[in-house]
Amino acid sequence: AVAQARYRVDVTHVPAGNWVLLEGVDASIGKTATIVDRKLEGACVFKPLSYHGATAPIKLAVEPLNPSELPKMLHGLRCVSKSYPLVTTHVEESGEHVLCGAGELALDCAMHDLREMYGGVEVKVADPVAAFRETVTETSSLKCFAESANKANKLTVIAEPLDRGLAGDIEAGEVSLDWDRRTLSDFFQSKYDWDALAARSVWAFGPDAATGPNVLLDDTLAGEVDKRALRTVRDSIVQGFQWGCREGPLCDEPLRDTKFRIMDATIAGEPLLRGGGQVIPMARRVVYSAFLLAGPRLMEPVNFVEIQAPADAIEAVYSVLQRRRGHVVREAPKAGSPFYTIEGYVPVMDSFGFETDLRVHTQGLAFAVQVFDHWAVVPGDPLDKDIELRPLEPSPPPAMARDFMIKTRRRKGLSEEVSIGKFFDEEMLAELAAAEAELEAELAA
Repeated sequence: AVAQARYRVDVTHVPAGNWVLLEGVDASIGKTATIVDRKLEGACVFKPLSYHGATAPIKLAVEPLNPSELPKMLHGLRCVSKSYPLVTTHVEESGEHVLCGAGELALDCAMHDLREMYGGVEVKVADPVAAFRETVTETSSLKCFAESANKANKLTVIAEPLDRGLAGDIEAGEVSLDWDRRTLSDFFQSKYDWDALAARSVWAFGPDAATGPNVLLDDTLAGEVDKRALRTVRDSIVQGFQWGCREGPLCDEPLRDTKFRIMDATIAGEPLLRGGGQVIPMARRVVYSAFLLAGPRLMEPVNFVEIQAPADAIEAVYSVLQRRRGHVVREAPKAGSPFYTIEGYVPVMDSFGFETDLRVHTQGLAFAVQVFDHWAVVPGDPLDKDIELRPLEPSPPPAMARDFMIKTRRRKGLSEEVSIGKFFDEEMLAELAAAEAELEAELAA
């Protein structure tokens, strides 16, 4: 149809350069699709739109006011997901339906469309929260191993931090596992100084196979491991690795900036004993155990903020940023105007209501623009049980990571503490206890 004032005129064909509205095709389309004539031969798919560097760091849990209207809300959520390129929807293990978006305004628009245009239902909305990532800060203190349920397979893995900048390159599509082995090897050797063996033994990225910011390497030697048997279970090990990267052990958030190296493997000779049901859970468990022994930390999203304000409002801008754990990196006068441009960073967790707060404290003289910039490690150890958290009081920096982890686990219906025994085999726990006893003996001496 061609829009003419308040009317739409149906047409049989439309030349290039026009918007085309098609009805009845949305059921089978996600974000993007290529529609062609069924009789057209040699048709190709247009490359889907990609938004490298763009992410959705804000989560919003929703539920219908009337439980019987849940199907209508689900239909509305599907329509919202198709209409907004960066908005995604999913269901948490706790059962809550979650909208993920890039900012408060984007989610506000999505919620308006969900209520008024697509769903037509009254929706209850929880307070917005920031998404987190889990990472490591050091190499695993021990070689971690896990056995399959039938005790016929065994995998040994260590975790370590990924090279600085590599996660960004993977997410931006600068490197792909679809390249031939020589090109891939040259990339890692020239840009990140990997040795030739490591550069040729990259098995997978995770959690997403194409743009996941975690890497799995086969670091085994042919003389020590049956490479042929290992290759037969490669797909199962990769699935377990990507499953583990999708839901981390700290608070079920995705992993980031972590490299996992397979150091040793014992694979059963009979195909029946090395099926996916045996190998995939084993690979996931060893990923978790290696991660937990490598100094696990939480990462939070950080927004870049640019503020325009006159000279007499700059002090108030600094005050607002300081209260929200923000900091200024640049301040400069704007040529030809009485305004100053202030650039800084604010954690997404503390950015909710930032613009309103800024206008209140500057009497409406300051104007801010925010955009997601990077992930930063949250100060503190999330597994430190000696930290005492006081209710209704802001946590000091050393306790911030544990505070975020416990609150996230509560919201998801998980126990407050990470169950170590859940991710370690009994033999691995015995080895950990022995290593701890040896360390205590050395300290006592």
